[in-house]
Amino acid sequence: MNKHDRKVLACVDQSHFADTVADYAAWAARRMDAPLELLHVIDRHPEQGSGEDHSGAIGINAQEHLLTSLSDKDAAVARGKREQGRIFLNRLRERALAAGAPSADMRQRHGALDDTLAEQEDGVRLFVFGRRGASAETTQRDLGRNVERVVRAVHKPILTVTEGFKEPERVMLAFDGSAVTRKGVDMIANSPLFKGLPIHILMSGKQSADGPKQLAWAKDTLAAAGFEVVAEILPGDPEAVIAREAKARDIDMLLMGAYAHSPLRALIFGSKTTDLLRAATIPTLLLR
Repeated sequence: MNKHDRKVLACVDQSHFADTVADYAAWAARRMDAPLELLHVIDRHPEQGSGEDHSGAIGINAQEHLLTSLSDKDAAVARGKREQGRIFLNRLRERALAAGAPSADMRQRHGALDDTLAEQEDGVRLFVFGRRGASAETTQRDLGRNVERVVRAVHKPILTVTEGFKEPERVMLAFDGSAVTRKGVDMIANSPLFKGLPIHILMSGKQSADGPKQLAWAKDTLAAAGFEVVAEILPGDPEAVIAREAKARDIDMLLMGAYAHSPLRALIFGSKTTDLLRAATIPTLLLR
């Protein structure tokens, strides 16, 4: 597949975060001149009952009638969910096109989100989804319950967004010299996604002897690609330093590695995940 045919895939559920996901996905699709697809995954086993009581003795022919009526009801509920999803997706599609997405398709699938995305991955350049979804509306958790599963399931960059769209003007790369963040530097240099935006490269945490050399390579690579770059090494706890600097510098989007061997892995999977993402309440592009 030609890389220019590869799409931005936005995963949406029927929460009020869906508008923000659609807005960021439309922004990315516009910048990369890529097709956009809005995907709504309907869980195969919604944890809900009908609220009716089917207990007690039933007559000899009643069991069959009851089973038929229950399966009819299930089918009607499934149809209703599909139709509701179609209306919801159509509104988001119109929103994305109005925001400048070159094209926008919509699709509904039944199944588990992580499996569905892994199946779709070949045709995708960038995944976009919310850090809170329908499951987190009431609990106010900063990570939708699916984030970690999805990050483990796919191998393409994932843009996780927080509520409320703001067109990115300043970007920060949390750089640790690992293979994945070096690959991230190359990706930024060669992609139209961040062209023309100033990039702040930040190294922090445990210092390695070749840290300055690696940072200089990253800065030179991006400068050669025409970026305005500031690069610095700041000692301290990476979570705290990144959150503090992102806030102090009005950063609109944070880029960082999400990889099993990365020293920054704890930012995604460690106990401090929610601390960082609560402190840095900005969209985060997880590099693969």
